[in-house]
Amino acid sequence: MSDRRLTPATDRVILSSAAADADGRRVTDGEPARIGVVLAELLAAPDGKRDRQLVFGADVTVVERRDGWAFVQASRDGYCGWVATSDLTDGQARITHRVSAPETHIYPAPDMKTREAGWLPMNARLTVDEVQGRFARLATGGWVPVQAISDRFATDPVATAESLLGTPYLWGGNSRHGIDCSGLMQAALFACGMSCPGDADLQKAAFEPVEQAERGDLLFWPGHVAMACGDGRMIHATAWQMRVIHEDIASAIARIDAAGEGPFRGARRPVGAALEM
Repeated sequence: MSDRRLTPATDRVILSSAAADADGRRVTDGEPARIGVVLAELLAAPDGKRDRQLVFGADVTVVERRDGWAFVQASRDGYCGWVATSDLTDGQARITHRVSAPETHIYPAPDMKTREAGWLPMNARLTVDEVQGRFARLATGGWVPVQAISDRFATDPVATAESLLGTPYLWGGNSRHGIDCSGLMQAALFACGMSCPGDADLQKAAFEPVEQAERGDLLFWPGHVAMACGDGRMIHATAWQMRVIHEDIASAIARIDAAGEGPFRGARRPVGAALEM
């Protein structure tokens, strides 16, 4: 049985890339679109439960539109689900930068003393039209501090994950305002230009196992994932403390086993296809 999270099809329409499983559904090539809001909720069904979130500037393919909802497939990780059609834009301007800080404000003018007009999360994808002093003007409107953006990927997933220490735990979350275990791994790897699936089980299946965990390797339990920091500690978003924390790996293995949520499933090294900005 196909995994609904990775199957670009509704009960009525299927993307041409999966046409072999059409089974009477209308086949479509889909339409390109881009997330035009700070965070779009990616839902299992229209107005249903949250599976994940998509950040500003994420590219998607729209498979079907229905009653104010759009069924989409995310370009970066192939995750499928429903978003509000109001969250989409057809803008396809070339992406030049990404938000490299945990989050940043958008200002109506290149002046930090003006009242902010909004915010953007880490990994939001941006088109910068010009730079004026310490601010960059976005093609979509507003100005962001140049210190918070980059035209390059980061190089250290652990340091990137650690910049999100203290972030509140949120099931299916993908931002500084709330993140879960697999969302933290994906955010850290995306920031370093590394492809990464959206959920822990998909991450475990995507990466190769290693005998000895090194810095940046992922550590797995049933339904949970963390990242090794290389000093006997790991970083993870945990419902145990409801935030992103450091924890001693050996202590975590013992604690999770004692809670009946084990066993430890080993380490895997995240090596995958490189992303485009």
